[in-house]
Amino acid sequence: MKYLTFLLLKFLLLSNFVMAETIPTKSKILKNASYCIEDSQAQVCKDLVSELEKLQLLVFDQNRFKCQSSLIGMQSAIIEAHFLKSFSNERISFSIPYVIKNC
Repeated sequence: MKYLTFLLLKFLLLSNFVMAETIPTKSKILKNASYCIEDSQAQVCKDLVSELEKLQLLVFDQNRFKCQSSLIGMQSAIIEAHFLKSFSNERISFSIPYVIKNC
């Protein structure tokens, strides 16, 4: 019975590891943000919004509130550029230095 319990726990731990989501790196976020400056309607921009959401929740748990605020600022700029056609993509480039500095 002990062996069966051990195998069950091992399976649960390994399956959670396999299903764990990857956290995007800062360089990946900045690279994708530069793509969004060129074309805010690209699929990479939609994906970036959800990646920024994951990352800003992670930095919130680490009490890194300046970084979280910078990520939320970039996220809102991408959303506005994507949904508001008359919105300038310059605001995305404006948020990049804050993400670099605060994260």
